Amino acid sequence: MTADEVDVAVIGGGQAGLAAGYYLRREGRSFVILDDQPVPGGAWPHTWPSLTLFSPAQFSSLPGWPMPNWPNGFPPGSHVAGYLRAYEQRYQLPVRRPVRVQTVTRDGSHLLVATSAGQWRARAVISATGTWSQPFWPTYPGARTFGGQQLHTVGYRGASGFAGKHVLVVGGGNSAAQLVAEISETTTTTWVTNSPPRFLPDEVDGRALFDVATRRAADIAAGRPDTGGTSALGDIVMVPPVLAARERGVLQAFPMFDGVSRDGVYWADHEQQADVIVWATGFRPALAHLRPMHLREPDGTIVVDGTRSVRDPGLH
Repeated sequence: MTADEVDVAVIGGGQAGLAAGYYLRREGRSFVILDDQPVPGGAWPHTWPSLTLFSPAQFSSLPGWPMPNWPNGFPPGSHVAGYLRAYEQRYQLPVRRPVRVQTVTRDGSHLLVATSAGQWRARAVISATGTWSQPFWPTYPGARTFGGQQLHTVGYRGASGFAGKHVLVVGGGNSAAQLVAEISETTTTTWVTNSPPRFLPDEVDGRALFDVATRRAADIAAGRPDTGGTSALGDIVMVPPVLAARERGVLQAFPMFDGVSRDGVYWADHEQQADVIVWATGFRPALAHLRPMHLREPDGTIVVDGTRSVRDPGLH
């Protein structure tokens, strides 16, 4: 089978892939962006309707063109998706979709990218596949015996279907806190976390987090001590719905349960009935297409120098 040849193949058409495309276009490189989604916008068209950014639009812009302003509060996912669609069109980025990348393999001086729409040969590959397609479902005793509904964050679309049901939300991050805030307006909830949730100060939002992350990157680049960046501040941004939930007294988190029963969950000394379990337990990198490259270390990590793979410098 013949293969189209480019300087760079970018896998993924979300914000990271489009930003890479902007710089590749500016440098005059031949490239293609391979996106497995049927429409532009990366993961944003698939998020629940009430999800918003943690900061004003100008703090979430891609290179070259600022995200249009959102006048009231933080921009919703639909605004982000629209911006990414317009950005792609503005810079006439060569996105092919829906194209699913199956494997990346080394072929002499090139990398061979095998897809559902043929093959590409590239001198370099940028894997900008994110995590949304790889939701993490933890394993707990009895989870398969649960008689109610279980869903992950990726499947959540709103709380209207939960009326009259007790909903248990699992997870200690931003998504979990926002889901508890939203669902608790419709029905009763229980929130469980592996460790006590760490709330950021009320005045800290994406603007402050951006500044902290920028300073950390500068410190590391200059060889100064790593301060831990945003992780040292906390995990949960107090966006307006979460602040409102705190005022209603519904943000009390319980320790992680020991197991799941048909009717709910249990600890050593008590049980909690539940009709729905929402797993807001995060994601894993979507890197299955890189398995033939054997990049992982014994501990499962992929070592990089900046963004470049140490085991194969043609991969970013």
